[in-house]
Amino acid sequence: MLFRESAVAVAAECLSGSLFLRLAEQFVHVHGYRPSTSEARSWERSIPALANALNEAGLDQVEILLEYGLPLNSKRADAVLAGVHPQTGEPSYVVVELKQWSSAEPDDEDPSLCRVDAYARPVLNPVDQVRAYCQYLVSFNGALAEHPHRVSGAAYLHNATEFGVRGLFEAEQDAFGQLFIGARRGEFINYLRTRLGADSGATAADELVAGKIGPSRQLMAVAAQEVREREQFVLLDEQQVAYRTVLNAVRRSRQSDHKEVVIVTGGPGTGKSVIALSLLGELYRQGTTALHATGSNSFTTTMRKVAGARKREVQDLFKYFNSFMTAERNSLDVLICDEAHRMRQTSANRYTPASSRTGKAQIEELIDTARVPVFLLDEHQVVRPGEMGTVAEIKAAAASRGLQCHVIPLDSQFRCGGSDAYLRWTVRLLGLEPGGPIQWDPDDKMRLVVADSPQDMEEFLDNCRAQGFGARISAGYCWKWSKRVPPGQALPADVVIGSWERPWNVFGERAVAGAPPAALWATDPAGFGQVGCVYTAQGFEYDWSGVILGPDLVWREGGWVTDRTASKDPVFKKSTPDADVDRLIRNTYKVLLTRGMVGTVVYSTDAATRAKLRELVHADINNAASAHHTG
Repeated sequence: MLFRESAVAVAAECLSGSLFLRLAEQFVHVHGYRPSTSEARSWERSIPALANALNEAGLDQVEILLEYGLPLNSKRADAVLAGVHPQTGEPSYVVVELKQWSSAEPDDEDPSLCRVDAYARPVLNPVDQVRAYCQYLVSFNGALAEHPHRVSGAAYLHNATEFGVRGLFEAEQDAFGQLFIGARRGEFINYLRTRLGADSGATAADELVAGKIGPSRQLMAVAAQEVREREQFVLLDEQQVAYRTVLNAVRRSRQSDHKEVVIVTGGPGTGKSVIALSLLGELYRQGTTALHATGSNSFTTTMRKVAGARKREVQDLFKYFNSFMTAERNSLDVLICDEAHRMRQTSANRYTPASSRTGKAQIEELIDTARVPVFLLDEHQVVRPGEMGTVAEIKAAAASRGLQCHVIPLDSQFRCGGSDAYLRWTVRLLGLEPGGPIQWDPDDKMRLVVADSPQDMEEFLDNCRAQGFGARISAGYCWKWSKRVPPGQALPADVVIGSWERPWNVFGERAVAGAPPAALWATDPAGFGQVGCVYTAQGFEYDWSGVILGPDLVWREGGWVTDRTASKDPVFKKSTPDADVDRLIRNTYKVLLTRGMVGTVVYSTDAATRAKLRELVHADINNAASAHHTG
């Protein structure tokens, strides 16, 4: 939070003007940059309205916690009021969302959204916004986990008139979310008196600030039911070993109060994420505090969708690696770091608050957060400079802390039709393992086809889709990506190969002209119309995978040549060494070539490379077109 004081002190500082200077200074200290003009203006107009209402209600000793940060989250509540309940004498908290809006109307299709003149797009109804903040605090702050009745939520639109926002009252209201407007200010004052008494709220505020951070038992019980009910995962061989190794480490950490690290390695489709979800379900059933984290927006979004489709609150259990910068040491029993090859050198970026810049390596933050940190990774899937997730680095970080480290390799192939032969062919083709490319010897698990043109590839995959299979086309990052698309316009066709033109997948979290948001490209059937890049394909699978090898990787005189100038990937800087670029480009194509469960169609924009592929793979579009089967 930025500031905490009693209502009478806040009102006095508002009057003198010193509060806003202090807030701005604290904002710079915490966030590392100055607050925007609109943010500063909202403080100047909204905070006095809240402080005056409290003082007029006779609640001048209630504590006001301004810009209160939600735990393990970047969101902030405008204010949390801490006091004593007038009837029960228990600590009582009111989360307040303050809005300067004078008018707003509900969205035609969804009353949880509303339209405000100042914004181009619909925004969340403030009642739903404050309700979610209350639910989140109950789920993640130990001071409230067993006492959800102690918290309530209010949206206070202090400039609003009855006529201006009448439609917003259509949204559902409950204890966690009620709407109040300036035109009926007396109702807000009366409401505050029902939740807060005249006594000092300092002790209640202390209790909230000191609350243990982590998922509540109630949330874990809901999650256990959701994860276990949605899918019954059957774990085989090494998967079962990995699963049991983690559960045994958890048992030992409880019995003897110590830490140990578990690393699970395996290629695409060896079941790492199945292990992660199975562990979460079992750990939550046992009442063990655990969270799941990745470094991928697409992957986290999809995991949230899979595990929390019916219960929205379950989605909050899926975090990002940089969520733990300020987490307390050993605050969790288990932290499952999925896709751990995506770990970065540090969690900090240009938006990171100064107070969160610990200087620690991300790997150390993750190890420190839990008694049993679990890392699931595939070293051949490192595709960006600065990604640090290797077994050696994790073992070194564990050793520096004197921690025992278990490494479990997963060998059985579940993706790529369960074909170990195909995975071996791919890593040999790309020179990621020694020995050079080998002839593809068709097996009964995986189909491999070479296309002569992107048109042929797309037509072949369209036929597969007509027979009920899922399919996607992905490519190396060799074409510029138009990331800003004006409202109402279609995605620009950035990927151009001769007369064939297609757009990249959407950049961002909103659907564009029927194309799904980036995070859902791999799982939404509407993703077929766009070309996916490695960042949206990584972590997912589909039945048939079309892969376009761009000019950044070509076959010349007995070996691969990488051309960094052909890559349009902005992550490659001038300072990135050639050897790193070479390895990352090969890893990129390894990721793209291992997304298909039934088959892969490969095409190269380079004629000599296509000839090499045809030499290695005798199946082409023409002799494979009649053989669409899982085989």
